[in-house]
Amino acid sequence: MTAARDARSAAVVINAGSRRGAAHELAVDTMRKAGVPISSVHHVHSGEDLAGTLDRVLADGHDLIVVGGGDGTVSYAAGRVAGTNVALGVLPLGTANDFARTLEIPSNLAEACATIAEGKVVDIDLGRANGEPFLNVASVGLSVAVTEALSPRLKRYIGPLAYSFATLTAYARHKAFGARLEFPEGDHEPMEFDSLLQVAVGNGRHYGGGNTVSPTAGIDDHTLDIYAILAGPLREHVNIARLLKDGSFIEHDRVVHLTTRAVRLVTGQPLPVNLDGEIATTTPTDFTVQRNAVHVVVPQGSTSAAFDGPGAADWPPL
Repeated sequence: MTAARDARSAAVVINAGSRRGAAHELAVDTMRKAGVPISSVHHVHSGEDLAGTLDRVLADGHDLIVVGGGDGTVSYAAGRVAGTNVALGVLPLGTANDFARTLEIPSNLAEACATIAEGKVVDIDLGRANGEPFLNVASVGLSVAVTEALSPRLKRYIGPLAYSFATLTAYARHKAFGARLEFPEGDHEPMEFDSLLQVAVGNGRHYGGGNTVSPTAGIDDHTLDIYAILAGPLREHVNIARLLKDGSFIEHDRVVHLTTRAVRLVTGQPLPVNLDGEIATTTPTDFTVQRNAVHVVVPQGSTSAAFDGPGAADWPPL
């Protein structure tokens, strides 16, 4: 398996506003000492800065880009490098770091740096929602309100517990909605729902600070996991919440779960769509999976993905 240390040159892009963004100097020094060929370091403070910086870094011809930040930052970067031979290294500097959890990348910064220096390269699937990228989960409903309740201050001071606090706040204000699921490849009949708490489309395995999409979900299985939670009494939603960590909630009577390669979500009126913690599009939304789209550095012992898609024989580029 090709190792990350085979890269010719690397650039580091750090979201300075992420929860642990201030630790970037130590991380860069650690990676350089471990032999990662870092030739440039960039700090971004907004989505606009991130887009422009990634464009410049890609134009410079690096074959390894190390991105430090939360899931939203990493997802955006994955969308930029998708379909290329550029490998993505991940420094999990956010609050939830669910993408890193899925790929077994350590949350400890020193160990994450060691992974980038010593790890192997795999390729993973990338979800698309109206063309916008997501790695973990896209969703409509309660999760959007949770995202809106998650202030940077709250995440900075209480960390992953911010998700529980924001969920309670959002649930108290949530209004049920109706939706229709259509399947363009014909693998399922259309489905109509009159009253929903949430619809989610999973590309990866983890989301929301360690919850599991389903017991069988993976980021290299070329399918999307769809689940719809029906509106209902509070006690039923509490029971579902208790089963989120291991994904067994999909067996609950008020949850509909299926897998597919493409789905269209239609709602009575346009609703915002949450992509890995960022509100990036609205319904109606076409969800697809881009197979083996992104090359990522993971620990040598990780079994979360393989390197078996296009470009596997050509990394690193000559």
